[in-house]
Amino acid sequence: MVIIGNFKVSKGYETWKKAFLDNHSMREKHGIKVLAFGQNKMESDHIYTVVDVSSLKVMQNLMKEPEMIKLRENAGVISETQEMVTIQE
Repeated sequence: MVIIGNFKVSKGYETWKKAFLDNHSMREKHGIKVLAFGQNKMESDHIYTVVDVSSLKVMQNLMKEPEMIKLRENAGVISETQEMVTIQE
């Protein structure tokens, strides 16, 4: 299942990107494959991710893990702006 995520960040794209790239092992542990990510050039605080994951539940469980919550906070993710769209084949 492909999930497109969209959210805002408060600490800038580069801060978020470093934390995202450094988090490879946690995504790998949950079987999440990154297909693409980037920022909206017109609104640079808007970030988009595209990932392939076995189920939405896997992603939801990962987002609840204390380590992931802390990592996202440190990266400046504004959680209340998070949107996810699932693309099913």
